[in-house]
Amino acid sequence: MPDPAYTAQSPLSCAMRSACPRCGRGHLFKGFLQVAPSCDNCGLDFSFADPADGPAFFVMMTTAIPAVAFGLWLELTYDPPVWLHFVLTLPVVLITCTLPLRFFKGWLVASQYIHRAAEGRLARPAPAAPAEPGSSGPA
Repeated sequence: MPDPAYTAQSPLSCAMRSACPRCGRGHLFKGFLQVAPSCDNCGLDFSFADPADGPAFFVMMTTAIPAVAFGLWLELTYDPPVWLHFVLTLPVVLITCTLPLRFFKGWLVASQYIHRAAEGRLARPAPAAPAEPGSSGPA
């Protein structure tokens, strides 16, 4: 659950606008893909944000495969010279694989905040209660 002082944000909405997942108004990124240190509107510290390879995985599964399929289709259908692949296929692959990274990274960071995702930890057992004086141990 997000901070009750702020209106709940949708991870997809935050990703589309590259907005802070807490206030929805500040900037999430500093540059194209670098997550800002904190929100410039509400001051939320973005140090919790670690999408790791998630954005690259989603891009590979949604856009990279069709982009490479375009190059293969072009090659098998028309057998163009290599320079034509550099002119047509290379920009298609670069654009379709680079532009969605920002959206997916914003979506994953916003989802981490909204769902309070954290690194998994094993629960430690509770310490045993000290034995009472005069008892001979478990019965």
